[in-house]
Amino acid sequence: MVSPIIPPKKHRRYLTHWLLNEDRDEADQHKFKHPWWQVMCLTGVDYFSTLGYQPGIAAVAAGALSPLATLILVLVTLFGALPIYRQVAKLSPHGEGSIAMLERLLPWWQGKFFVLVLLGFAATDFIITITLSAADATAHIVENPFVHDLLHGYEVPLTLCLIAFLATVFLKGFREAIGIAVLLVALYLLLNLVTIAVGGYQILTHPTAIADWWSLLFASHGNPLLLLALAALVFPKLALGLSGFETGVAVMPLVKGDRSDTEAFPRGRIHNTHKLLTTAAVIMSFFLITSSLVTTLLIPPEEFQARGAANGRALAYLAHQYLGDGFGT
Repeated sequence: MVSPIIPPKKHRRYLTHWLLNEDRDEADQHKFKHPWWQVMCLTGVDYFSTLGYQPGIAAVAAGALSPLATLILVLVTLFGALPIYRQVAKLSPHGEGSIAMLERLLPWWQGKFFVLVLLGFAATDFIITITLSAADATAHIVENPFVHDLLHGYEVPLTLCLIAFLATVFLKGFREAIGIAVLLVALYLLLNLVTIAVGGYQILTHPTAIADWWSLLFASHGNPLLLLALAALVFPKLALGLSGFETGVAVMPLVKGDRSDTEAFPRGRIHNTHKLLTTAAVIMSFFLITSSLVTTLLIPPEEFQARGAANGRALAYLAHQYLGDGFGT
């Protein structure tokens, strides 16, 4: 009886080697640095992606108050989160982030335990973000009129395939993901910008939309202070993308600095990371405010609810309605 042919051990362990292999040669680290704007696109995969579903979630959570709640979120982002993470980038320039800073402030075993708890929350947030983004992408795909009949009922398998694809990209490493991220983020922001611009044009050509929204606000909540208080209570539900700041400081080692940078104090890398964080925050703030306005003023409230045409895909709804199914796709 012929014995079965057993493949060499190295072949059987190829997948494990591929998953775990990482170049540790410090002499070659410099060639893996990237301009800050490219690394910003990598963080934008996390941060900017929430534009796909954030306007819809804001409309469901806040209703007509959505633009006001979004404005509060933007103010917290620009004058709260951004200054904090600029300081984090300065004090922790090697990618450890705010968690490592907190660890150094606490005694030995309490600090370690605290870090483990925070890492658990961070990992949970990362998984939730990936799952929510994949589910949102599935909603966009399934609701597309060209494939709706073909893919309807396959939402769960499609979502799992998208999650597996994302996992594969990030298992290869941030370096490989940057090239994909630059293309995706540039195209994604451009499409959103065109959609918002067309929505803004529709509002300007139908000025009653603003008047109707303003009347609805004060009919429901006559006191301006009450409006602001309610918007402030709702805005935490909209803070879905702020984890992108932590991602921004986590990928600092990929940011190209100056030749004069030292390992102890990479001044150029810190300066460029500040530009990364500020630019990302300004871009996101612009899109948050404008997308909230156009979706709230142009989309009927019932379409945001479960099984509504704009549920989880508010900007895509406007793109299909005003720019046609080709552009919307």
